Amino acid sequence: MNNITFKNPEYFYLLLILVPIILWYIFRYRKSGASIRFSSFMGFRTIHKGWKHYLRHLPFVLQIAGIALLTVALARPQSSDSWQNVTTEGIDIVIALDISTSMLARDFQPDRLEAAKEVATRFISGRPNDKIGLVVFAGESFTQCPLTTDHAVLINLFQDIHSNMIEDGTAIGNGLATSVARLKESTAKSRVIILLTDGENNRGAIAPVTAAEMAKTYDIRVYTVGVGTIGTAPYPVPTPFGTQIREVEVKIDEKTLQEIADITGGSYFRATNNNKLVQIYEQIDKLEKSKIEVKEYSKKDEEFQRYAAMAVVILAAGLFLKLTLFRNIP
Repeated sequence: MNNITFKNPEYFYLLLILVPIILWYIFRYRKSGASIRFSSFMGFRTIHKGWKHYLRHLPFVLQIAGIALLTVALARPQSSDSWQNVTTEGIDIVIALDISTSMLARDFQPDRLEAAKEVATRFISGRPNDKIGLVVFAGESFTQCPLTTDHAVLINLFQDIHSNMIEDGTAIGNGLATSVARLKESTAKSRVIILLTDGENNRGAIAPVTAAEMAKTYDIRVYTVGVGTIGTAPYPVPTPFGTQIREVEVKIDEKTLQEIADITGGSYFRATNNNKLVQIYEQIDKLEKSKIEVKEYSKKDEEFQRYAAMAVVILAAGLFLKLTLFRNIP
């Protein structure tokens, strides 16, 4: 066993208790001699001393050893001779999600927004070593969740997303710029934005290409995803007679999305259904896993159990000897 360390070394101070115990034992042993006086040892020279005489202090020694081992167990010894190879992505990712009302179109099941949330949640669950954040945008944008490794919290915040959270519209530039702001101070080896939208930029003070140039400045790669079937898509429209499903033309500014990806060194994808969206996230997942770093670290193993077990055995042995073989020996 190599490289033993102790989690709670302060418990070793308990060993100081052994000093008065040992001194008390020595004092008591010296006082426990016979009270009969005699003038010479000559008459006792022929008396044979048995093994019990030589081992008479063994029960006490075992008790001291047991207490010492219990103290070691309390100090929680840990061995670090076990090594493992682990992988870490070293990637910070921001998902920029369009939540405009057009994302309620039902060419995806149950609709574009819910499909995007479900697939993104699966993507997050598969990247336990990355810091991931969430930006949502419609007519304007805001950060729903900053970069975090607490993916349970992030997934819960994903589930809270719904259309009409903010003013309607499609401010792609603002959504991208907000995402860049979240990543520009990152020290990760790789910084990535996954921008998903189903429309054309029609709101916001920042042009999409300008935001892409900002991303390039900070060496942030952007993967753009256009969501929507080709042609028309069923869309719920409120009418005086209730919500009706009508076919609405799908308009995605693929040229701008491709340009954003080209400027930043990313890729553009078109998702026309749920399965295609899943495949796109799988592609991005594989592309970004090319950044894996391998680190070797020491895994500490708890060793206190063996010390505690030895202490119990030794204390039990000492007590057994004291109550049986050495019962009549002071």
